[in-house]
Amino acid sequence: QVQLVESGGGLVQPGGSLRLSCAASGSIFSIYAMAWYRQAPGKQRELVADITGGGNTNYADFVKGRFTISRGNAKNTVFLQMNSLKPEDTAVYYCNADLEVAGTGRTMAYWGKGTLVTVSS
Repeated sequence: QVQLVESGGGLVQPGGSLRLSCAASGSIFSIYAMAWYRQAPGKQRELVADITGGGNTNYADFVKGRFTISRGNAKNTVFLQMNSLKPEDTAVYYCNADLEVAGTGRTMAYWGKGTLVTVSS
């Protein structure tokens, strides 16, 4: 009924760039915020960046100045522009959305399946 699908992951050399995309679909009344998380092998999932409906952004310290989160014009998409990538950025990147499913009046968190980003020479 509601799903988030990420795309754009892949293999990139250190110092390179990638742009991740996430599209939400289904019976959605409103999306209040979207975010990118990542999880590296053996580590906990961590917040990378988030953005509210009003356009306010928040970034983890380890990506400030390198990554940019943005919303699409339709507001059902979110992007993560990743520049100056480092090997330690290697992880599965997950899209997250706080949204209200149409007809429910309740806000829930939804997750995508993730897209793998590998930064290596």
